[in-house]
Amino acid sequence: MKRILITGGAGFLGSHLCDYYINKEYKVVCMDNLSTGSLDNIGHLFPLANFEFYHHDVTKFVHVSGHLDYILHFASPASPIDYLKMPIQTMKVGSLGTHNLLGLAKVKGARILVASTSEVYGDPQVHPQPESYWGNVNPVGPRGVYDEAKRFMEAITMAYHSYHQLDTAIARIFNTYGPRMRLNDGRAIPTFLAQAMKGHDITVFGDGSQTRSFCYVSDLVEGIARLLESGYHNPVNLGNPMEMTLKDLAHEIQKLTGGGGSIVYRPLPIDDPKVRQPDISLARERLGWWPRIDRGEGLKMTLDYFSNVKIVN
Repeated sequence: MKRILITGGAGFLGSHLCDYYINKEYKVVCMDNLSTGSLDNIGHLFPLANFEFYHHDVTKFVHVSGHLDYILHFASPASPIDYLKMPIQTMKVGSLGTHNLLGLAKVKGARILVASTSEVYGDPQVHPQPESYWGNVNPVGPRGVYDEAKRFMEAITMAYHSYHQLDTAIARIFNTYGPRMRLNDGRAIPTFLAQAMKGHDITVFGDGSQTRSFCYVSDLVEGIARLLESGYHNPVNLGNPMEMTLKDLAHEIQKLTGGGGSIVYRPLPIDDPKVRQPDISLARERLGWWPRIDRGEGLKMTLDYFSNVKIVN
């Protein structure tokens, strides 16, 4: 039975990856310090013999006894609210944490996949964004702690690959949504859904013309799994290329929920990207992967999940 370590495994994406590999009959080791993750996301896995949980901060020395075939490094604050509140921890998990996990992968002879982000492209001047684009990032702006942590993550991962011949992979993940997101994490879809379900106004930053491309979580998980198994080492974009404005998203969620007041506009945060759309040509070619879940279907499944979550007015 293959054994996989998933850091950040109690978080939104990490918990879905735990489910995926449990269903594939792997032994799953989940590691999380619970700074943004929740045991509620993985509670159903604790009775299983092939699931282990380590409450641990990966910025400290990481030890896992026994063999490991794979490591998925997904530990990190991932929403602006979180990484603006925990800027130093965000930098540390991308740097020290990644270094620790690469060292563990080297000792274990494991293939490691690190979770990078579309934010390495910053506020892009190339659209859509291919992996060959180096990005437009402000390293000293408020978002720089996340963007640069991930850029460092990619650089040290490639250094371990070239210097130590470590078996590595880098996923550049674009906006992902679905069940287990936190309603208060500040990202567009859970925020708009929570506001509409409460009957509140929907808050859009800027004039709403900025774009995002939203990928449903099960599609993203499938892409991660294919990349892990591919043997490919260079960065790969994983996301849904169906681009839309945030204003249109707000209207779509209003219609879906049948609720919400007006759409109100607030100043755009500093360095907020104006456009975001992945070029997934490489993922199609190398992984045979592209998103399958229609946005309307994905939003309905996400709404169904949040409908069972207690929402406080």
